[in-house]
Amino acid sequence: MAGLRQQPPSSAASQNSFTAKLLLLLTLLPLSLALFAFLLQWRGGGIDDPISRWSPDESHKFPGMDSSPLATVGHSSDCTTLFGHSTTASFPYFKDWKFNFHADLKPKICVTTSTSAGLDQILPWMFYHKVIGVSTFFLFVEGKAASPQVSKVLESIAGVKVIFRTKKLEDQQARSRIWNETWLSSFFYKPCNYELFVKQSLNMEMAIVMARDAGMDWILHLDTDELIHPAGAREYSLRQLLLDVPKNVDMVVFPNYESSIERDDVKEPFTEVSMFKKNYDHLTKDTYFGMYKESTRGNPNYFLTYGNGKSAARVQDHLRPNGAHRWHNYMKTPNEIKLEEAAVLHYTYSKFSDLTSRRDRCGCKPTKDDVKRCFMLDFDRAAFIIASTATEEEMLNWYREHVVWTDRALNLKLLRKGILTRIYAPMTIIQGLRESGIFRSIIASAQGSLSKDKFLASIESSNSSRASSSRLLDSRKIGRDRVSQSAARKALDIDISFDESAIPPLSPPLIDEDAQIEA
Repeated sequence: MAGLRQQPPSSAASQNSFTAKLLLLLTLLPLSLALFAFLLQWRGGGIDDPISRWSPDESHKFPGMDSSPLATVGHSSDCTTLFGHSTTASFPYFKDWKFNFHADLKPKICVTTSTSAGLDQILPWMFYHKVIGVSTFFLFVEGKAASPQVSKVLESIAGVKVIFRTKKLEDQQARSRIWNETWLSSFFYKPCNYELFVKQSLNMEMAIVMARDAGMDWILHLDTDELIHPAGAREYSLRQLLLDVPKNVDMVVFPNYESSIERDDVKEPFTEVSMFKKNYDHLTKDTYFGMYKESTRGNPNYFLTYGNGKSAARVQDHLRPNGAHRWHNYMKTPNEIKLEEAAVLHYTYSKFSDLTSRRDRCGCKPTKDDVKRCFMLDFDRAAFIIASTATEEEMLNWYREHVVWTDRALNLKLLRKGILTRIYAPMTIIQGLRESGIFRSIIASAQGSLSKDKFLASIESSNSSRASSSRLLDSRKIGRDRVSQSAARKALDIDISFDESAIPPLSPPLIDEDAQIEA
């Protein structure tokens, strides 16, 4: 047409070339992105992909812990395969339920305890501490823990030594050095908690010898309702925490946090409790005393029970216990530090049944005067009287009022102020252990052909031959042949520089002691 001009041939060729290049780019771009993504996920490409650590082949690694003490030798003992579970590990921190520790693992850490608990409490407590780096356990058992079915399982676990309360053990402890000293003498010949305190100290004294013979570097005394929370370390690892302690430090104090339950029907505290009340040592003075009344909720003290934490000690010459909460040395004043972030989590009165179980362990009269002979702390005394005199309904109402944190507004306020805190790591680890089937595997391995039903039935029986023959250590009887020697030493007024009194469980500072407490 006359009104239209034909485009030059060069312009059309240029447009066709641009279109072809654009199509080529749009084709190559997704291909390049796909190739790049493939390279990122390629395990042989030298890229450390954290997701790959959750695979079965890498499931023994604790995230962030390339040198984890839980690394296993070989891959032939995967208990999930042995017991018919999925080969995909539900818990990525371990692969071998026996927890084979490297022979050169440093530092070597042991825990000692005196317990009458059952497997439902001991196994989660023990394997949690295995996960964070404890290799050896000295268990002084009696009651349910000393029954043949329970003790057989405990003795089958690598790194565990079970010590039964026998006549031979009592005679050996009656000849203990402790009975020739006066630092623990104020606790002798008294019932209930005082008796337990002496028993724990005697067991700790024996555990020191066992720890030295086993080549241990550190020793801790913990109850089976306590978990170490190694906050502040480069890894969630007690081993790493103690590895970083200066060489000139002899003892490390873990301030305790106390469980603050939010329900009255808790059955498994380790996996159901996440809220804790912080220790005075981890709070500012103004925060502690400023929120003291709201924190106590009418109870005798800021904590229900003790507030002076637990400690770990280097295994060295002349080490001795200084009560259940501290260590000391016969020849020197130990260099001690208190950790600023790590803590021991104390799950105290976390189950309603704890009221009656504590009552049943003590034969004192439920009067204000008599309970002072039996219990060192005010809340224990009040709880014993309630459990001994009130009806079930009255006990539950008292428990809800004094122990259970049901006021969400108050909880939120104290969480914001830092009095309360949420800690999830222990419950996550123990729940993972439970879901992995590790506890079932241990029980099945120890019991062999004994059926699960028979085992569970036998565990409920408290009249087993060993349990009935296992006698409670009576601190009022043990060492009576040493009383005259002790009296003679006092009469001669022998001065021994290291003979200071044992540190008992102590409550946190009272609000009216503000002026007496150092900031």
